[in-house]
Amino acid sequence: MPDFEPITGRYFTMNVAGEDVRIHVEEAGTGIPLVCLHTAGADARQFRHLMTDPQITRNYRVIAFDMPWHGKSNPPVGWEEREYKLTTEGYKETVLAFCAAMELANPVIMGCSMGGRIVLHLALEHADDFRAVIALEGADRLMPYYSTDWLHRPDVHGGEVAAGYVSGQIAPQSPSEYRWETLWAYMQGGPGIFKGDLYFYWVDGHFDDRSARIDTSRCPVYLLSGEYDSSCTPERTRDTAQRIKGSKATVMEGMGHFPMSENPALFRDHIVPVLDEIRKET
Repeated sequence: MPDFEPITGRYFTMNVAGEDVRIHVEEAGTGIPLVCLHTAGADARQFRHLMTDPQITRNYRVIAFDMPWHGKSNPPVGWEEREYKLTTEGYKETVLAFCAAMELANPVIMGCSMGGRIVLHLALEHADDFRAVIALEGADRLMPYYSTDWLHRPDVHGGEVAAGYVSGQIAPQSPSEYRWETLWAYMQGGPGIFKGDLYFYWVDGHFDDRSARIDTSRCPVYLLSGEYDSSCTPERTRDTAQRIKGSKATVMEGMGHFPMSENPALFRDHIVPVLDEIRKET
């Protein structure tokens, strides 16, 4: 028999804002639920290394799902007649609907990039629903630095352009195997999906005027940023940490914007102590 990885993948349908969407979810391990949210334009494959790490899965039930329109999850019926654009409210509702459908009690939630931003919104507005939040490459305010128009044009391969844009966000030390695995997911993204995600990431998701209201005594906040991330820079992460009293910020040396997928071995050195602390203190 093949040496199967300890990851189980399943599908289910959940309702978000009055629409049914078919969701693909993968999980491994037992213990405290750890919900993982992927980056803009990609999918939950980015977390496969966490799911195959026995040091993590012996204490955590690692759960990662493809957002609607992403990966193996479907868009709503009638998607062909609309433009995809992710909003803050729609994103929060999707994550909360997923946690409710999975009947997760007080999970830890960890997101990267756009996922790292939305977990901070959740810590602000739903502190009592989560044991802790971990924002990877997530800050309360970001600034766009390239045009998104190139990401959805009939004369351009959107997936290749998306991969080209984000390739500079991967640290130069990251292993080539995992660099290209990370970029492959971007090359496979649906038409206009990366562009639609960036509406939340760069436009609709700002809340630095409210992030100081996050109560870390109710919901601990951890911020981890790669030193080579020029999108959610270490400086923006530190600024966010200063506004969120009691949060804990770490700059990950030798890491870029996709820590869990671009350099899994180095990332585990940073994330295992955080997960151990959450497990022991909450």
